[in-house]
Amino acid sequence: MGEEDYYLELCERPVHFEKANPVNCVFFDEANKQVFAVRSGGATGVVVKGPDDRNPISFRMEDKGEVKCIKFSLENKILAVQRTSKTVVLPEKRNLKLLKSQNINVNWYMYCPESAVILLSTTVLGNVLQPFYFRAGTMSKLPKFEIELPAAPKSTKLSLSERDIAMATIYGQLYVLFLRHHSRTSNSTGAEVVLYHLPREGACKKTHILKLNRTGKFALNVVDNLVVVHHQDTETSVIFDIKLRGEFDGTITLHHPVLPARSIQPYQIPVAGPAPVTSQSPIPCKLYSSSWIVFQPDIIISASQGYLWNLQVKLQPIVNLLPDKGRLMDFLLQRRECKTVVLSVCSQMLTESDRATLPVIATVFDKLNQEYKKYLDAEQSYTLALEAGQSRSGPFLRRPARTQAVVDQSDMYTHVLSAFAEKKEMPQKFMIAVLMEYIRSLNQFQITVQHYLHELVIKTLVQHNLFYTLHQFLQYHVLSDSKPLACLLLSLESFYPPAHQLSLDMLKRLSTANDEIVEVLLSKHQVLAALRFIRGIGGHDNISARKFLDAAKQTEDHMLFYTIFRFFEQRNQRLRGNPSFTPGEHCEEHVAFFKQVFGDQALMRPTTF
Repeated sequence: MGEEDYYLELCERPVHFEKANPVNCVFFDEANKQVFAVRSGGATGVVVKGPDDRNPISFRMEDKGEVKCIKFSLENKILAVQRTSKTVVLPEKRNLKLLKSQNINVNWYMYCPESAVILLSTTVLGNVLQPFYFRAGTMSKLPKFEIELPAAPKSTKLSLSERDIAMATIYGQLYVLFLRHHSRTSNSTGAEVVLYHLPREGACKKTHILKLNRTGKFALNVVDNLVVVHHQDTETSVIFDIKLRGEFDGTITLHHPVLPARSIQPYQIPVAGPAPVTSQSPIPCKLYSSSWIVFQPDIIISASQGYLWNLQVKLQPIVNLLPDKGRLMDFLLQRRECKTVVLSVCSQMLTESDRATLPVIATVFDKLNQEYKKYLDAEQSYTLALEAGQSRSGPFLRRPARTQAVVDQSDMYTHVLSAFAEKKEMPQKFMIAVLMEYIRSLNQFQITVQHYLHELVIKTLVQHNLFYTLHQFLQYHVLSDSKPLACLLLSLESFYPPAHQLSLDMLKRLSTANDEIVEVLLSKHQVLAALRFIRGIGGHDNISARKFLDAAKQTEDHMLFYTIFRFFEQRNQRLRGNPSFTPGEHCEEHVAFFKQVFGDQALMRPTTF
């Protein structure tokens, strides 16, 4: 398989630690995500490393027997060491105060540092779970719940192992994941992962079932809100997305893997050592090794090789593995780093070789604009709340985060549509249909269409001489009125004479003042169009000659300057019987420039009758 087929990979820069051996014991602290390498019970050194630690912590401690567990408090302030099943030693002398106690028979426990929830396995079978929530030095008891075991157990011994339970935050909600090795329904083969939603308030409910369709040894990770299930026997992994549509029976949603099972991308372990030695080829890492230990949410540790990796999802390969563009967009828009891939999918579906149908393109545009609109609405609500002064009364007012799923008009124009409109091989009807489909989608979500998209449509129509279509689009207000659009139309008069009137009609509909229209045209260097407009409304006898000559000179088009200069000479002749400019018009500089370029003889002579 090529690199483009793997959608999971181990991070490039893992945490490297001394591998486990008879002298060196390795421990992992899930709260701080730190690996402890303890040599000879700490007597010959303890080295602590974490994914974000540039400088590992090293220290020694007295060898007082075998270390069963070792951890730092948050921010590495206090070290705790456990050497027996009943005692925890804090190397620094501290006074401990009992805040609260609970009397429960516990089989095993599991702690989720991200949500500060501890889960206790209780009862003989172990399948009644009691959660507690820690916050600001207090402990709250949450409602207990029962995990449904595959079948009624024959014996009365512990039936729920902590190996088959995980806790993880998915889409901002805390879930308990239960790996059920045999389905409860007899006609279904294979294991499944059952998700129980554990809210801060209210009862825990079974909400999702992930069908694995295989048996054997499994391990779970959660990466970018995706549940990743590793299967040791086949050395492959599958991913599930609980936000994607599944089979809903009224209470539970059944999900199948989003993509075909694939191995994690092969990984090479670099050879450490002196420079001459490191020129050796890197060693392939044994993936899905029996020595791998998986921690939540996304950590894989190989104690025998001395590496800690973060598991990552690669989005680009998924584009070709998920042919349904609508489902692909639903999937991509939920991922953290999705924008580049989303834009590449949009570009790809508009190429000659991978051209999608218009209904598919429409679906993709709608999915993008739904996210875009959601963000615009949130931004507007935030602004209104800010203006209403809620920030003083409510501390919870927070500016909405602009995630990578927000693909706005500027993104689409810059990265997709402008390049698409320049493709010579693309059928013009398809090209116009795609541009109009995007505008239709924006209108459907009540998003104000930016004028540059309308300009792109008009330029594309003109390029292909589709003036009749252009006329219709404007006549039936398919393209929204705007001043920049009106100016663009005025500039098209030489190609398409009716554009002049269409433009003036648009400016009038916008209730634009005549002098403002002239200013807009001159700022766009449409000097002749401005002059035609002012003549059309009969105001050309009162306009400032200097303003028009300034604008004509700025274009650096000498023939245009000549035409404008001659127009005002003729106006002077008609109004005053002399083509010369009066001192009050302040045009001396322009007269000098005219003489310099065209010579004195080119100046108009007074005509007498």
